[in-house]
Amino acid sequence: MSWINLVEVHYQVARDHGAHEADRALSELRDLIAEELPGIARMREVAGLKAEHPIALADCFAIATSTAADATLVTGDPEITRRAESLPCEVLDARG
Repeated sequence: MSWINLVEVHYQVARDHGAHEADRALSELRDLIAEELPGIARMREVAGLKAEHPIALADCFAIATSTAADATLVTGDPEITRRAESLPCEVLDARG
């Protein structure tokens, strides 16, 4: 998981439940995933995705990171799920 997306998780949990809960959620999540600080090559891939698809920049980081890891991107974000067939990684809709 890209650190860009971990930052998103943290700020959203902090906004909804407070900083302490956000820190706890991030700690628990880091025990379950491998986090990645994107380098220049990944950022160029992200720029290409952003140029090609009208989706949020952070979503492009999630897509590029999943693609590089040959992993399925699990998301409930309709901005991603409705474009799943045109993306370079497999997408699983977490909403069921």
